[in-house]
Amino acid sequence: MSQFFEIHPTHPQQRLIYQAVEIIRDGGLVVYPTDSSYAIGCHIGDKTAMENIRRIRRVDDKHFFTLVCSDLSEIATYAKVDNSDYRMLKSLTPGPYTFLLKATNEVPRRLMHPKRRMIGIRVVDNPIVRALLEELGQPIMSSTLIMPGKDMPETDAHEIRELLEHDVELVIDGGHCGIEPTTVINMVERPPVLVREGKGRDHEL
Repeated sequence: MSQFFEIHPTHPQQRLIYQAVEIIRDGGLVVYPTDSSYAIGCHIGDKTAMENIRRIRRVDDKHFFTLVCSDLSEIATYAKVDNSDYRMLKSLTPGPYTFLLKATNEVPRRLMHPKRRMIGIRVVDNPIVRALLEELGQPIMSSTLIMPGKDMPETDAHEIRELLEHDVELVIDGGHCGIEPTTVINMVERPPVLVREGKGRDHEL
């Protein structure tokens, strides 16, 4: 049965953050709030956890996983960013956007689209996420928590625990964080292409 942490949305309790990060490091799946909706995430190097996310969401190997990063400097480790990309990223982060970028060799091949060598990148505007990333010291491999057969993400942490209490190790209740997924922008294309219209609407492509 999954654990359930109620973490303050603006002043996260460090004790609970530490425990949550230990669960991630031990290979557990964690449902957590972001600035757009709830997401499900795990350790970047854990193949079994990644496959479990695919199983829960019923997506295939063409599904883009997202690396939730702490800031722009961390993005450069995992994605190739030129000057025009950087300007756009700087103007829209942190915020409810997912950027599809060319992956560097630091990204495990299994995380990328099998043919395009692309990876999703996010910088989230959420105090709980920032605290988790600071303690973890690396990105969280994530996917928006949209259950099979549904079009919108899950929004209620208590309902999420009932749905996934035998499938994830931890559900973090950080309060209501919205019902819209991120806006997805493909920055490999020139000019960049809007893939999905979501919560972020401040972009100019």
